[in-house]
Amino acid sequence: MNSLIQRARRCAGLIFGSAALLLLQACATPPKPYDYTAYKQARPASILVLPPINGTPEVQATPSVMAQLTQPLAESGYYVLPVSLVDETLKSNGMHTPEDAQQIPSAKLREIFGADAGLYVKVTRYGSVYKVLNSETAVTLEAKLVDLRSGQLLWDGSATASSAEQGNGSQGGLLGMLVKAVVEQIIASSTDRSHPMAGIASQRLLAAGLPNGILFGPRSPNYVRP
Repeated sequence: MNSLIQRARRCAGLIFGSAALLLLQACATPPKPYDYTAYKQARPASILVLPPINGTPEVQATPSVMAQLTQPLAESGYYVLPVSLVDETLKSNGMHTPEDAQQIPSAKLREIFGADAGLYVKVTRYGSVYKVLNSETAVTLEAKLVDLRSGQLLWDGSATASSAEQGNGSQGGLLGMLVKAVVEQIIASSTDRSHPMAGIASQRLLAAGLPNGILFGPRSPNYVRP
């Protein structure tokens, strides 16, 4: 009987150990590499950045993000159509909202702007949130790159930037933390701290060379020719 109990305990230990090992392996598994086949075949050289759709209550989200999307793309080796030109052209064609602009067929965008690819962005988070003991300012962006010549999806991704990454500290005890959170919320609301967070999120989303990010464009010295 004792031997049976010992064998049962050993089996249970082996099962538990195997399950723990599988769990650790699952947690340590790196993200699946992005399939760049269509991207490499399309070889876009110029990108049209469409006005981002604002999925938040903050009215300044679209212009704030739009103003900061072109820099990382240009630094990654692409020609990016000027924001002011795109905005004026869309409005002159009766497209006054980001939703209108992003509903235009890819072939029509290609005809109007002559760009190889279009960048479609949505802002899903923008602004500051008061959380009793801290105040967090965060921006989250989702994007997809579409070949305007064929309408094919070339790449998609998302990125977030948050003031919480800098840490909130705990000096001064509970009262100090509460006061600090209130002060930070007031400052954030009056100075739009989301704007620099939008810049960081844009860099994380569109800077080439990052894991599963966009590829380097033909204007970059890091561009890999097919």
